[in-house]
Amino acid sequence: MSSWLGGIGSGLGQSLGQVSGSLSSFTGQISNFTKDMLLEGVEEVGGKFVCVPGLIRYERLRKLHAELEEKLEAAEIQIKRQSAEYRTLLQQKDVEISHLKARQSGLQEEVQKLQQSAQSASAGPAMLPVTTTSSSTTSSSASSFLLRHPGSHQGFHGEEMDLSDVIWSQQEINRLSTEVMRLESEVAHWRRMSQASTATGAGNGDHSEILKLQRTIKELRDEMSREVDEHQHELAALQDAQRQKLADVTRRHRQELAEYEERIEELEEQIQSGQLIFGITMGNTSKLHELHETIQSLQEAAEQREKQLAELSASLEEAQKIQASLQLEKDDAQQENTGLLQNYTRLQASVAELQTRVQEQEGKALQKAQLDHEIQMLRNSLAAAEKEIERLKNLDEAEPKEEVEHADILELNTIIGALRQEKEDLEQEKLNLQERLKVAEEQLVSRNEAESDLESLDDLKAELGRREKALRATEEERDTLMSELEELDRQNQEATQHMISVKEQLSGQLKEAETELKRMTAELNTSNDQKRALEQELESQKEKMSQSAFTLNELHMGKQQLERTVKELKDKLGHAQEQSRDARREVSELKKSLQEKEELLSAAKAKLYEGRERASEAQGTNEALAEKERELSDLRRELDEMRRSHEKVMSEDYELKVENRRFKADNEQTLGKVEELTRQLKESQGVLNRVVREKDTRIEALKLEKYQLEGELTQAENKLKEQVKQYQQTIEELTRARSMDASALQTEHERAIKLNQEKDMEIAQLKRDVEQVAADHRDTNEMLSITVAGQKQLTDLLQEKDVFMDTLKQNAADLQTELDNKVSVFTKEVETLKQSLDEKDKQLGGMKEENSHLKEEIDRLRDQQSRPLPLAEPRTLDIITELETEITQLKSSRNALEEEVQTLRRTTEEQQASLLLSQQSLQAQQSEIEQARAHHQQTTLNYDRLIQARDEEITRLQQTVEQLSESQSRANSPSVQGEVILQEEKTQTLNQENGNEKHDLSKVDIERLVRGIKEKETEITQLNEKNLSLTRQLDQLVVSRDEVGKLSQMIMQKDLEIQALHARVSMGGGHSQDVMFLQQQLQAYAVEREQVIAVLNEKTRENSQLRSDYHRLMDIMAGKEAALLKLQQENQRLSNMSDPSGSQEMFKETIQNLSRIIREKDIEIDALTQKCQTLVTVLQSSGGEPGAGSGGVSSNQFEELLQERDTLKQQVKKMEEWKQQVITTVKNMQHESAQLHEELIKLQSQVSADSDCSSKLSVDYARLVQNYEQKERRLGSLSLELAQVQQTITQLSSTKDVLLGKLDSVTQTPEVIATQCSGSSLSTDAPSHQPDSAVKDEKIQQEVVQLKAQLTEKENTIRTLQENNHRLSNSASASESEQRSQAEEARQVRERLEALQRSVREKDLLIKSKGDQLVQVSEALRNRENDNEVLKQAVTNLKERALILEMDVKKLKEENELVAARSREKESEFRALQETNMQVSLLLREKEFELSAMSEKAATVEKLLKDKEQGKSGELNQLLNEVKSMQDKAVAFQQERDQVMMALKQKQMETTALQTELQHVRDKEHRLNLELERLRNHLLEIEDSYTREALAAEDRETELRRKVALLDDRLTTSSSAVESASQQASMQVESLQEQLIGVVKQRDDALAQLRTSQEQVNQYAVSLSNLQMVLEQFQQEEKAMYSAELEKHKKEKEEWKRKALKLEDQASALQMNLDEANAALDSASRLTDQLDLKEEQIEELKKQVDVRQEMLEEAQRKLMNLLNSTEGKIDKVLMRNLFLGYFHSPKTKRADVLRLMGSVLGLNREDVEKMLEEDRGHGVTGWVSSWLGSRGAQSVPNTPQRPTSGQALNSSFSEMFVKFLEIESTPSLPAPKLPVHDIKPLSAPPAGRTSRAPVSLKRAGDSNPFLAPRSAAVPLLAGSSSGGPGGHLLMKPISDTLPTFTPVPVSAEASGGAVLKDLLKQ
Repeated sequence: MSSWLGGIGSGLGQSLGQVSGSLSSFTGQISNFTKDMLLEGVEEVGGKFVCVPGLIRYERLRKLHAELEEKLEAAEIQIKRQSAEYRTLLQQKDVEISHLKARQSGLQEEVQKLQQSAQSASAGPAMLPVTTTSSSTTSSSASSFLLRHPGSHQGFHGEEMDLSDVIWSQQEINRLSTEVMRLESEVAHWRRMSQASTATGAGNGDHSEILKLQRTIKELRDEMSREVDEHQHELAALQDAQRQKLADVTRRHRQELAEYEERIEELEEQIQSGQLIFGITMGNTSKLHELHETIQSLQEAAEQREKQLAELSASLEEAQKIQASLQLEKDDAQQENTGLLQNYTRLQASVAELQTRVQEQEGKALQKAQLDHEIQMLRNSLAAAEKEIERLKNLDEAEPKEEVEHADILELNTIIGALRQEKEDLEQEKLNLQERLKVAEEQLVSRNEAESDLESLDDLKAELGRREKALRATEEERDTLMSELEELDRQNQEATQHMISVKEQLSGQLKEAETELKRMTAELNTSNDQKRALEQELESQKEKMSQSAFTLNELHMGKQQLERTVKELKDKLGHAQEQSRDARREVSELKKSLQEKEELLSAAKAKLYEGRERASEAQGTNEALAEKERELSDLRRELDEMRRSHEKVMSEDYELKVENRRFKADNEQTLGKVEELTRQLKESQGVLNRVVREKDTRIEALKLEKYQLEGELTQAENKLKEQVKQYQQTIEELTRARSMDASALQTEHERAIKLNQEKDMEIAQLKRDVEQVAADHRDTNEMLSITVAGQKQLTDLLQEKDVFMDTLKQNAADLQTELDNKVSVFTKEVETLKQSLDEKDKQLGGMKEENSHLKEEIDRLRDQQSRPLPLAEPRTLDIITELETEITQLKSSRNALEEEVQTLRRTTEEQQASLLLSQQSLQAQQSEIEQARAHHQQTTLNYDRLIQARDEEITRLQQTVEQLSESQSRANSPSVQGEVILQEEKTQTLNQENGNEKHDLSKVDIERLVRGIKEKETEITQLNEKNLSLTRQLDQLVVSRDEVGKLSQMIMQKDLEIQALHARVSMGGGHSQDVMFLQQQLQAYAVEREQVIAVLNEKTRENSQLRSDYHRLMDIMAGKEAALLKLQQENQRLSNMSDPSGSQEMFKETIQNLSRIIREKDIEIDALTQKCQTLVTVLQSSGGEPGAGSGGVSSNQFEELLQERDTLKQQVKKMEEWKQQVITTVKNMQHESAQLHEELIKLQSQVSADSDCSSKLSVDYARLVQNYEQKERRLGSLSLELAQVQQTITQLSSTKDVLLGKLDSVTQTPEVIATQCSGSSLSTDAPSHQPDSAVKDEKIQQEVVQLKAQLTEKENTIRTLQENNHRLSNSASASESEQRSQAEEARQVRERLEALQRSVREKDLLIKSKGDQLVQVSEALRNRENDNEVLKQAVTNLKERALILEMDVKKLKEENELVAARSREKESEFRALQETNMQVSLLLREKEFELSAMSEKAATVEKLLKDKEQGKSGELNQLLNEVKSMQDKAVAFQQERDQVMMALKQKQMETTALQTELQHVRDKEHRLNLELERLRNHLLEIEDSYTREALAAEDRETELRRKVALLDDRLTTSSSAVESASQQASMQVESLQEQLIGVVKQRDDALAQLRTSQEQVNQYAVSLSNLQMVLEQFQQEEKAMYSAELEKHKKEKEEWKRKALKLEDQASALQMNLDEANAALDSASRLTDQLDLKEEQIEELKKQVDVRQEMLEEAQRKLMNLLNSTEGKIDKVLMRNLFLGYFHSPKTKRADVLRLMGSVLGLNREDVEKMLEEDRGHGVTGWVSSWLGSRGAQSVPNTPQRPTSGQALNSSFSEMFVKFLEIESTPSLPAPKLPVHDIKPLSAPPAGRTSRAPVSLKRAGDSNPFLAPRSAAVPLLAGSSSGGPGGHLLMKPISDTLPTFTPVPVSAEASGGAVLKDLLKQ
């Protein structure tokens, strides 16, 4: 919205800027024009007074005339330019007005929409009187404008007012733009309020009050719109007046020029005609006087104009002041509006509560679901009806198609009618329900709001009263201002009476136009109502037509399908007939060949008989025998040939028999089908008769419908004629609205399609999500079953289970609350997103409307551009470019908005998906909780049973103990009985205590576990607090230590008790009976003790098992917590509060590990304490009896107990040590956690890669399965081929053996071959049998079985063939003579046999290769399946982790949502700021514009004032007089000009009206031509379809459609024709009637064509009946084939199902095994990882220790070397400094220096003193000068010193130096070496400062230069020793290698020693 407003604002700003620019240019031109006029006058005056002689004057006049002509031309050019500028200005104003109109209408529509939405949102009368104030303000402003208007109009009475009028119109435009801005802000406010009302609900308020307020709002809006229209009319009038003024000015100038020309001509004529100079001079003087007078009149007129200008400027200033006051009033009104808006928001909040109550009652809307169910039932019935129709079509294919369709149409119409009736009933029921619901809601609302409404009403009334008072006050102020304005207007009226008449005429015209407009709007409303009624009727007819069209389309499609099936069946029939012909031909040929063979065979037999007779006759003769042998060989050959032919004949005979049987079966089937067809034919004839009757009735009904439609058509035409007369002047509005509606409808349609597609996408996504969730649910169920199986081992620890169940319940409750919160949050977000979507849609609509307006403006601008405007073209081009840029901006903004809408939709979809997922996870968790509850109840029951059994055992044992004690008491003496009883009581109490202790311990365990879980929760919540977590760890360690101390105390107590028992045993002495009794008791107790120990061992074992389970659970928890930590880190990163060090994870992990370790130790301590207590009880029970003989046994027991105590102590020590180790390991674990995190990331990546691999493997598996099936099919085909080959081999082998004469081996060879073949097949099968473990083994076995069965069948056929061969061989032995003729054929047969054997070998090789490939494939499959199983296991593990992490993710999501909510709030604030910024910027622009306008006015006024001051001379007065006289003439001319302009304007109006009418006529002609073309094309298409399809129903359908189309077209044409005159409308109606007559003719022609087509259809029906018979026959055959195939497929499917079940069982078993193995592997891998890490750490630490040791040894070595090397060495630097110090010190102190040098060198003080005394005589300088040679004189320092400071410095330095040397001379540590990088160069100070510069001493941290080693000392520079007059020796520059010292200023008072000490301390 803000961007839209910004765009409009910028556009307005540009247009206003243009207006201001043009105004400034206009004012400049006016000022130039006035200057020129004044100059003209001056020049004229100057020219008049000079001329004395006539000719000179004449010349001057001519020059003047030429100049005036030039000025006139310049003025004309200026006027043209100004007129062009005015035109462009007017065009811009028109554009702006149209803009403002469009925007105002759009804003009004939006306001109405928002009001409607607010009303609908408040579910009734919950509306607010907010707009009253806004509308009242608008009306007030409008009224103020109206009252101001006339006054400002009255300034039109002279040309002087042009500038003020333009400025006033500009101000009005500004005010209108501000009004538009205010309206837009109101619209935005209303939109926000409607959104708030939809989001939070509407408030309560009195119904009647709100209705009144709404009425007032509507009235105010109507007034405002009316006032705006008036303003627009007035603006148009102003523009016309402006044009008229421009025209008058140009005309006046031309008239004046014409007069001047006439005068000049007259003068020339006078000069030519007049010869007398005197007469000429007289005439000239008279004319000069006239000119004088005219100049004076002109000057007077100019003065008057200046006065008027001053008055106008004053009035303008006053108007501006008034405008400022009005602006203040407007601001006050806006403030009041904001107050009212706040009230409105409060009321809307109360309405929200009501809406929530209403929503509660929406449960009643469940009845809607029932209605939906009934609708579904109706749809089902409709589907059944469609099926019935299809069945009827199938039955009646023999009959003509149209009749079938008539019957179907009738049936469908009846069904549709029934359905419509049911639908209407349902809708009625729905309406009743809705009314009931509304009544209930109103009752509820009235009950709830009755109380709260009264109070709010009173408040509102009070506020309304206050606002009305304020409004009245503002109106009074406004009235006063208006009265002042009217006074000003009256003053102006006296000067401008001419324009009043014009304005009155215009106002009269305006009133007439208003009355006409009202009348037209009334007519328009009535016509709109009529149009709506017609549209409703049309829509109902369209619905009917669409329904009938749907049914007809369906019928048409069914018919086409039937035709296609008929064609296919014809083709099939033709193929079948050809095949049957071929078969018959083949059968006949085979029969002939068979007969020939039989004849040949009989002839051969006859020959054979003859041969035998001949053989019997010619046995005697050898020659006959030889002949016989030759004949015999020939006969053998012939016999072979005969045998072959016989075999062929036999095979052909067999095939013929098979074919014969098949043909017989076919014949029977065809006979049955013929009978069925005859029966069906009879039935179809009956149906045909019925259909014919129905068709006749249908035709009659259709005729009636046609007559009704024609009547309706005539009525519609009459109505259209009436409407055409009414719709004359509303043409443009309707067309515009129509185009807008069309575009809006199109956009809505596109949006609906997009929404539909998105919904489809959503449905698909949701289906996928549902499948995913189902898979996850199955996985979770499997995991739960596994965990339940694992938790069955935990049946002995009730306490832990209870705790676990409590925690689960708490988690479930937390989850429930979290999910509820999430659902609420998501719903809120969805609502907000929907609201934002609605906003975006509304904005899009607004943008599209603006786009359409811009397009219209562009078209208009193009039209203007096409007109010849030579000066305005560049400006229009600029406007067009600006508009195009605006269009591009708007398009980009629209695209951005669409993208935003799409993103919002995507976010809504994502949120909906996440909501669904969360709901599904909630359901899964609830189911898990229910299962856990059931499990918990079961475990509690088991535990109760166990406790009862234990209690029963305890009671039974107590009874037995009592019986034993009684029997013993009877046997023993009374003295012993008391002790026994006491002991029994003790044992009983101990047993009871033991049991109670067990229960107490179990309770303690439960409490401890609960405490531990609570502690863990607190630790998770307080992970960020490092100190607290560490203190908690310490506290837990202290607690464990306290427990250890308690245990040690208990052990001490047990020691004391053991010692006491020892004493009692040693003291105890008694009778032998007592001893025996005690021994027996001890044995019994020992037995009991063993039992107890066994029970304890079991308990410890169970405890260890439980501990392992607990460890596993803790590991899972640790993983979960790690995931939680990761998510929390992400959350922290989101909220910009991340911890960069990553220490939080360390703390969390350490706390987790510590808590886990401490819990484990607690459990172990509890187990040990239990064990201790049981041992103590056993000891107390066993060691309490007195007796001397029991000493050995009891002592053994005591020793054992002592050993156990020792072991316990050792364990306690180990525990303590282990705790210390744990603390160290926790620290190590912190370092390991980062590595583990990286490994986890790697594992995740691997898992993703594995999942990709698994998907690829699944794809490969599917492909392999397909390949395997293909291979199976190939194998089947190969086996068939193999069988055929085997048959041929058997035949060939038998013939071969017979030919060779091996009759004995004939039986063997086929068997061998068969066995070989079977062996080969088996060998192919054998490799597939090898992998037994594979999944495909069973399938392969089944195939092998099938192949075996086939082989047995083949063997049977071989045996039959062998028998045939036997018979043939017998016959061959008789007929050997016939074999000779068959020898050649035998050779050919052998060749064929060899070829066949080769092919068989190739086939065997192929089969073997295929078998090998199959084996490889199966192995690969097995490997893939194993991989898949491994991957599945990994996936299940990951899913477990994911489920654990989900809870933590939810918490983090909540935090994320909080962050998102904050960001949303910030965004909303930012948007509000942006909007305010936009408003402020717009206000700024307006103010700047006003400022610029004011500055321009001021400039013009100043210019005018200057001009006035310059021209205030006498000449100006003369000119003014002349101007006055000219003005009188100009007034007369002006009146004439006005009349002419009025006439011209009327003519222009007439011409424009005629042009528009002509344009409309052309458009209509064009449209009608297009319609005619379309109708012709449509009719041609209909005719083609009639001829092609030849269906009566189709024809009627198209006829009805065409009628509807015609009705639509007439409606559209009528709506367009309304805009034109009634004559054109009548012409259109006549043309439409003619078209209708033509259409009726075409329909009649089509009916005739239909009849012909019906006859053709009858002919087709006969042929179709013939085809149907054949078709049914084929259908039966196909059915039989299909049924066989179906059975085969079913069998295969069942086999596959069985295999799948087996595979699933195996997979589940393997899954179980794999889970167990993975658990074991995980624990083992964890242990090994920990061990490896520890070992690596130990090794690293050892290495570090070694390195440190070596470094230490090296350091020690270096130190020792240093000590040795620096022991007895004297430092060169020290000596040099001492030497220099001697010379630098004063002469009195040099003895001290020498002594110091002696002490440094190790000389005795006495020796030094002696040397000094000896040298005092000839001075110390002697030896020094002897050192220095000839330079001794120069060595003394010659420093320029001040008398005071130099002396003090000298003494201080000597003192310091002496003290320093004293300190340094004492032996101390060896001097350290001076590092090279610490040495810094000493920069020489300047010569002037040497006296003042203090001595540079040693800087803190640097080594002492006096103690520097010799290696570091470097001798001074060559010139440094000679201390010339330049400065002191110490201040000279020293070598760079010496160290620098920081200068320390020393006071004269301080001693040198103290300063040096301080420095040394530093």
